[in-house]
Amino acid sequence: MSSTAIESTADTLSRLGINADFASSAPNLHKNLQLLSSGQIELAKVLLEMGQSHLFEHWADPGVDDEEKKGFFDQVDRLNSSYPGGLASYVKSARQLLADSQAGKNPFDGFTPSVPKGEVLTFGDEDFINFEEAGIREAQKAAFVLVAGGLGERLGYNGIKVALSAETASGTCFLQNYIESILALQEASCRLVQGGCQTRIPFVIMTSDDTHARTIELLESNSYFGMEPAQVKLLKQEKVACLDDNDARLAVEPRNKYRIQTKPHGHGDVHALLFSSGLLKIWHDAGLRWVLFFQDTNGLLFKAIPASLGVSSTRQYHVNSLAVPRRAKEAIGGITKLTHADGRTMVINVEYNQLDPLLRATGQVDGDVNDKTGFSPFPGNINQLILELGPYIEELTKTGGAIKEFVNPKYKDASKTSFKSSTRLECMMQDYPKTLPPSARVGFTVMDAWLAYAPVKNNPEDASKVPKGNPNHSATSGEMAIYRANSLILRKAGVQVANPVRQVFNGQEVEVWPIITWQPKWGPTFAEIKRKVCGNCIISQSSSMVIKGRNVFLEDLSLDGALLIDAVEDAEVKVRGSVQNKGWMLENIDYKDASVPEQLRIRGFRINKVEQLEKNYSEPGKFSLEP
Repeated sequence: MSSTAIESTADTLSRLGINADFASSAPNLHKNLQLLSSGQIELAKVLLEMGQSHLFEHWADPGVDDEEKKGFFDQVDRLNSSYPGGLASYVKSARQLLADSQAGKNPFDGFTPSVPKGEVLTFGDEDFINFEEAGIREAQKAAFVLVAGGLGERLGYNGIKVALSAETASGTCFLQNYIESILALQEASCRLVQGGCQTRIPFVIMTSDDTHARTIELLESNSYFGMEPAQVKLLKQEKVACLDDNDARLAVEPRNKYRIQTKPHGHGDVHALLFSSGLLKIWHDAGLRWVLFFQDTNGLLFKAIPASLGVSSTRQYHVNSLAVPRRAKEAIGGITKLTHADGRTMVINVEYNQLDPLLRATGQVDGDVNDKTGFSPFPGNINQLILELGPYIEELTKTGGAIKEFVNPKYKDASKTSFKSSTRLECMMQDYPKTLPPSARVGFTVMDAWLAYAPVKNNPEDASKVPKGNPNHSATSGEMAIYRANSLILRKAGVQVANPVRQVFNGQEVEVWPIITWQPKWGPTFAEIKRKVCGNCIISQSSSMVIKGRNVFLEDLSLDGALLIDAVEDAEVKVRGSVQNKGWMLENIDYKDASVPEQLRIRGFRINKVEQLEKNYSEPGKFSLEP
């Protein structure tokens, strides 16, 4: 090290008020101090104070790998600035959580579970319709947040999950479905305002390094699926440092001694990202009242949103968790009220494998059992949340958006002294209520699973091993669930829809209903759908119907075949009479057949469009289709 470099390093340390021998525990770092900026020296001091001197053990002398050393501090800077409280806070939390894990401490010690208060809705009844109407009124005061950090590898699909088709009848991908659903709510809500309104519902997508560029590409190449680009904001989630042992020593990448190993922190990061982005304040100042959070591959979700938002508004819930009935011990978390011996209470999701033992440990000898409804009294959490914006900002101002974390190390043996591989802290979006005061109004809204919940998260092989009677949660079941929901909604609206048949695709037995799908703007609520269906309409089991356009009315329609209607905004189309043709057929595909596109392979079927009646109405006006 030259004397000038020594002097400038000494000057820097003096200016920063750092003792000249602060790096004595890391001689290789000490040798390289002259390479570092004052900000990097401060970060080095933080690392050493946290007991992380091992990170510098294999550093080369100055002049060798200098750019990599600077790159190391660039990474440390990112890890430090993206975590509430910085790396020192991360390591402190990690040591506490790892000590609790090693000691086998139960996070629910001292808590007694009970069933919280919430709203259980029956699709199509008067209450449901009233809640939907209230929800549509509130929609113009809402913002939507999609957590979409994941790739489709677990599904056997190599793209980003939101690019996957929700169903193949229209080919609409999940992201398009979500955007068109938000736009349909925006339109419907503005129509209720005298003289209309210019509201643009904000839409935020949380991405990750894996999905960010591809999400932008999907939006841009499809003109944002009709949404104004200014309505959409992407917030990228950073990863967190991995931990090598119970002392929370940060793990070094096995193939690069100048890089810390990182892994995703979990979707709980969405709260800190929203808080630090400044968006929440902008929304609040603009008069918004609600923030709705949802996940990336549930094609039914928006059928449940209007009524759930209506419940939040009517019941004045600060937090409303969307839920479905769950059978006792079913592999889905239960929404539970926890009351501590010291008087603290919270309403949160308790994972299914923790709920039953918790009930037994607190004197409920049968544990998690079904009641007279045939379901557990603890509703199934589907990780969709509606938060009231004012109290949400208040809470995040206290916490900075930090969510209670957990750690799940895989130990080598029962001594719990070493890990099989590095671990990290994780957090979940739905754990937000854990820090709320007892005065917070936390509730839930339960709807039938057929209406609200059909996530796509399992690959064909795993889905085919699911015990009979349990949901497969695959691309196959997810698509079939959309056709079933649409068929049941039309039935409830008075259409005679034929019963399904059972078929097997990719080793999964599913109900095959008529292939019915519509653009969200055709039917954002049940009342709107009822208004568009009249007379004696009949749809056979082998039929298919795709409706694109808002003002399409079905009157005394008898459908036995395939019908596609595409109408521009100001075209009003009345479809009457009998439509008969050879229609569409489902053909089996082997998911191992590499000659077939992944999008189809993971479903186990393709639609063979043999014959159809297709009508496009590209001009405004009133039209009648009577074949």
